Amino acid sequence: SSGINAEWPLRPGELNALNFLGAFVGIADTFKEYEVAFRAYFDSPEPERAPLPGKWEQLTNFQKLLILKCIRPDKFTNAMQDFIANSLGEQFIEPQTTDLSLVYKDSSPTTPLIFVLSTGTDPAADLYAFAEEMKFSKKLTAISLGQGQGPRAEAMMRSAMERGRWVFFQNCHLAPSWMSSLEQLTENIDADKVHRDFRLWLTSMPTPKFPVAILQNGSKMTVEPPRGVKANLLKSYQQHNDEFLTSCTGRDVEFKALLFSLFMFNAVICERRKFGSLGFNIPYDFTAGDCNICVSQLNMFLQEYAPQVPLKVLHYTAGDINFGGRVTDDWDRRCINTILYGFYNKEVLTEGHKFSESGTYKQISHEAVFKDYIKSIKALPLNDSPELFGLHENANMTYAQNETFAILDKFLLMQAKTGGGGGKSQEEVIDETSKQILSKVPKPFDIVDLMERHPVMYEESMNTVLQQEVILYNTLLSLIHRSLGDLLKALKGLVVMSDQLERMSTSVFNNSVPDMWANKAYPSLKPLGSWVADLLTRLEFIKGWNKDGIPNVFWISGFFFPQAFITGALQNYARLTSISIDTIGFEYRVVPVTEEIKEKPKTGCYVSGFFVEGARWCSETHVLAESRPKELFTDMPTIQLIPAADREQPSSGIYICPVYKTLTRAGTLSTTGHSTNFVMPLELPSDKPPEHWIKRAVALICALDY
Repeated sequence: SSGINAEWPLRPGELNALNFLGAFVGIADTFKEYEVAFRAYFDSPEPERAPLPGKWEQLTNFQKLLILKCIRPDKFTNAMQDFIANSLGEQFIEPQTTDLSLVYKDSSPTTPLIFVLSTGTDPAADLYAFAEEMKFSKKLTAISLGQGQGPRAEAMMRSAMERGRWVFFQNCHLAPSWMSSLEQLTENIDADKVHRDFRLWLTSMPTPKFPVAILQNGSKMTVEPPRGVKANLLKSYQQHNDEFLTSCTGRDVEFKALLFSLFMFNAVICERRKFGSLGFNIPYDFTAGDCNICVSQLNMFLQEYAPQVPLKVLHYTAGDINFGGRVTDDWDRRCINTILYGFYNKEVLTEGHKFSESGTYKQISHEAVFKDYIKSIKALPLNDSPELFGLHENANMTYAQNETFAILDKFLLMQAKTGGGGGKSQEEVIDETSKQILSKVPKPFDIVDLMERHPVMYEESMNTVLQQEVILYNTLLSLIHRSLGDLLKALKGLVVMSDQLERMSTSVFNNSVPDMWANKAYPSLKPLGSWVADLLTRLEFIKGWNKDGIPNVFWISGFFFPQAFITGALQNYARLTSISIDTIGFEYRVVPVTEEIKEKPKTGCYVSGFFVEGARWCSETHVLAESRPKELFTDMPTIQLIPAADREQPSSGIYICPVYKTLTRAGTLSTTGHSTNFVMPLELPSDKPPEHWIKRAVALICALDY
C-alpha cells in the first residue's frame, strides 16, 4: 500500500519500518505525493544538506538523519559530522594530531605511554626521532615482545628504572601470557625511588588481553595510517633521496620510472581495502616491508639483466612472492596480478604515461630529481577517484555505506539496556518480536512424507539434494521454535535466563540474527526482520518443489548448500550419458528476458536469483555493461547451465565471473572441501577485455544484505 517506487535503489524495508515510528507515520505513503521532490533529494550530491519535501522539513535534525539513512545511507557519515559540529562544535570532528612532546610533558615515570596500533601503522620511527630530539637516543632500549621475551623485557625495565632510561616494548598483543607480569611491574613502580627520567613506552593492537589497569593509568595515543594514494606516495618517497634515485648504475631512467610505478601499485592495493569486498575479498595487511623488498629487487634485477627490463621476473617476485605471498584467495590473486600488469609494463617507461583514464595520475619526467617527485605528488588530489583503482564511481557509495553500517553497529554495542521514557521497555520489544516470528515461521517439514514423494533414485540426483536441504532447514526451524519458546518462558520468569538466551534476547532487540541461529543457518548479512522474510521465501521454494515436483527454474538463493545442487546437475548428466563426472563442465547461456521458460531442459537446468555487483547486464546488447549511477546491484536474468564433456573454455569474449552467497565474498574452507561463501565460476559474455571487469571486482551475489 505504500508509495515507495520499487525501482529506486534505496532500502524500502527500512523506510517501511520507519513508517511505524511516531513522528514518521505516513512517510512511505507520501512518496507518491512528493515523488519529484524525493527523487531530487535522492539524486542530490549533498542530500544531507538538501531540504526534505512537505511537512518532513519540520523534523528535528536528528529525525532527518533517520530519513537520510533509509534513502542515502552513503551520506549518513557526512550528515553525522554536520550534526555533531552543530550540536557540540567543530573541534569534535577535526582530526587530532599526536604530538609526542605534549604527551611527554604530561607523563611521569609511573605513567606508561601507550600507542594503540591500527593496521598499516608503526610509531617506532616517530618515537626514535623524538628520542633523538630529546637527546635520549642512546638511552632508549627497545624489544619486540613475543614468545620467551618476557624475562628479557623485565630485566630491561628494572635496569631502566634505576638508570633513568626509556624502554620501548613493541607488540604487547603478541605476548598475552606476560601481560599480568607487566601489570605487576607497573603497579610496583615506587614514585619516590624510580629515576625521574624513566619512561615506559608500549605499543599494542586492540586486544582484550591488555591489562585494564595499565590502560586506565597510562597516556593513550593512536596513529592513523596514511589515507589516500597521495599520502602513501609521499610516505614512500620521504624514506629516500636523490642519491637513492641514481643508485641503479647505468639504469637510472628505467629505475626511476619503474620505482614510481611500483610505489603507485603499492598505494593502489593498500587503498583498495577501503572499498571492502569490492577491493579484495579479504582485507590484507600489506606493510612497508613488502614494498621495500620489491624496491631492492627492482634495483638488483635491473643491473643484473642489463640492458633488458626483466618484467617477467619482477611480476613474479612482486605478484607471487612479496605482495602475493600474503594473498590467500585465488580471486584476489587474479585481481592483484591484473593490477600489477597495469603498473609493471613497458608503457610505464614512457614519459607522461597515464595511470588513469583522466590522466590525473601519470608518469613523471625522466629528468626529474627527488624534489620534483615530491612536488608532483603534492599536486595530486587529496581524495582518490575510483577510476585509479579500476573501479566504477559507485564504489565510493559502497565504501561510504560500509562505513555508515560499521559506525551504527558500534552505536548498538554502546546502547543502554533499559527502555527510555515513554517508549516500550526492552523486554516488551523482545516479547512482541519473538511472538511475531513464532507466528510466521512454520513447523519443520514432514521428512517421511517428503522421502516418499521424492525417493533417492539413481536417475534423479535432485531428489537427494532436496532431502539434504530439508534436513538442514528442519534443524534450523526446530531450533527457532525451541529457542523462542525458551526465551518467552525466561521473560516470564518460568525458566532461568541462561547466557545463551541473554545473548539471543539482545540480538532480537537489536534486530540482528541470534548467533545460535546463524551457526545453524545459511550465510546471511540481513537484519533479523529481512532474514525472517527471506527464510519464509526460501521455505516457499522448498514447499513448491516438494508439492509440484522439480521446478522449471531453480532459485539458487533458496539453497542452504548450492554447491550440492551444482554437483547434482552434473551427476544427472554423467549418469544419463555414462561419462565420467570429472570430465564434465558447464556451458552457460544467459536467457533473454523476452524468452518464456515453459518447461525444464532435457539436460542441465535453469538458474535464477543472482544479483550483479560492480556492473549490470545489458538486455539489448546481451553483454556486461557499466553500472548506472547510484545503482549498486542489479538483477541478473535467468542463466541456463548446459553440461558438456571435455569442453574447452572460450579464449575471448567472456568474463569468468565468481558467484558468492553473500556480499562479504570471503569464506572459509568447510569440512565438505567447499568454501562457505564461494559457489562457482560463471562465464558471462563481454565486449570488453576481462581485465576491465576484474579490476571492477564484478561478481554475482545470491543474497543481498537487506
